[in-house]
Amino acid sequence: MSKRFSLGTILCVLLFVLSLTGCSDRMGYSVLLWSVPEQGLDDGELVPVYIKSNISQTYVIGTMDSDLKFEVPLWQITEPDTKSSATKSAEKYLEYQHQYARVALDGLPMRAEPVNTAKQVYRLRKNEVIKVLYKGEGAAVMSGSNAMEGDWLRVLTSDGTLGWCFSYNLRLFDNRTVEEQEQTSVATSTEAQEDGTLKKVLGKVWYPDSYRTMIKSRTMDLEQLEAGYHFDTGASSGSVQLKVPGLTISFPYVDVEKTGANTYKFTDTPISITVHRDDFIAVQYTDDHGRPTAYDFVTLDESLSRTIVSEKQRRHQLYAELESFGPTFASSNYGKLTFNGENQFQWSGYRQLQPSIIPQGALGRGTVEFKYFLSKSLTGRYDGVMTLTFDKGTREVNFFYKVEDNGLRLEVAGTHFNGKTITDRNSNPVVIFFSRQNTGTAGQN
Repeated sequence: MSKRFSLGTILCVLLFVLSLTGCSDRMGYSVLLWSVPEQGLDDGELVPVYIKSNISQTYVIGTMDSDLKFEVPLWQITEPDTKSSATKSAEKYLEYQHQYARVALDGLPMRAEPVNTAKQVYRLRKNEVIKVLYKGEGAAVMSGSNAMEGDWLRVLTSDGTLGWCFSYNLRLFDNRTVEEQEQTSVATSTEAQEDGTLKKVLGKVWYPDSYRTMIKSRTMDLEQLEAGYHFDTGASSGSVQLKVPGLTISFPYVDVEKTGANTYKFTDTPISITVHRDDFIAVQYTDDHGRPTAYDFVTLDESLSRTIVSEKQRRHQLYAELESFGPTFASSNYGKLTFNGENQFQWSGYRQLQPSIIPQGALGRGTVEFKYFLSKSLTGRYDGVMTLTFDKGTREVNFFYKVEDNGLRLEVAGTHFNGKTITDRNSNPVVIFFSRQNTGTAGQN
């Protein structure tokens, strides 16, 4: 940016970044409810908690023996508390630590209470894997005049749904072992042990190739990255899983069969893979109607969770710079715009921009985001793209923005996109100049 910041502005930005990354600013400690194997963390472990984001529904947590920080969904840990209280809370999960379960019956209900007549909160799919948290006291489940064998278990799904499930139709296994009780683990496969190419594939986490493109170009679509799309070979769970937009499937298998040069099929499943390189595979899925679809997956050079945290920090810093430089800007024709913390804005006097630019009925406040990017042809002209979402507005409003020595210049952004990148200007753009209010007069347009 071609602008001059005061020492106070620079310090404010530094303090803001430090507040995101400082090791000493802990919210408290929590118990991890679902393992994070890529970070070497098992369920039941105590973790420090640093930041909570209600917008993205995530916590930034760390480990007890390193400075590493990464994001997890809110549901994946207990509510942060003091270290002593969290340690005591962890005792409740000890009996079923490392214990997960595979669902044996399609449509198996999870209930709000450990009673078979309680409200259903979720219906489980056959072969779905859930986390077992602890055992509860509940009413016996009857089959005719006989009580069924089993226990009421407090369980957690992979999307964060909590409930009670009777264990009769659950197959429990220890996620630390390579072999489940049903002997479905692929690690017992002789071919997997002998095939070097296959062993490399099974030992990696695979993401859509679009992830690598976004990360390399630094044009991250957080909505996609946080959705957790991936291909899980099931090397430790015994179930191969494919999660892409519009499709989430999982199948247990007992072996991987080589069907051709660098092609493999997961036995008794509609999924096969072709290995193009050590870091690039194609996954083929054939649906129930016999229609095949292929998806490209890659490995990433850096931690996905760390990439997401870094991108969020970058966006927070952009907002902090605008807030520190203002926070209030004024225009004689288009009113007063204020950045008032927590990615919020207030704007009054914009009536001339309604309804062509700002939706009719929108309130003069809302949220600021920096989720779009400039094409190479636009990067020298602007500092970035600012997205304003007005409370009660029917659509988001995108502006190119440029911070100048005495104010802020906005231009209504073009409407042509390549992913999250805006590729051009409007042919007859609306340009607004706001003066920093504390510099004196408002800008003329």
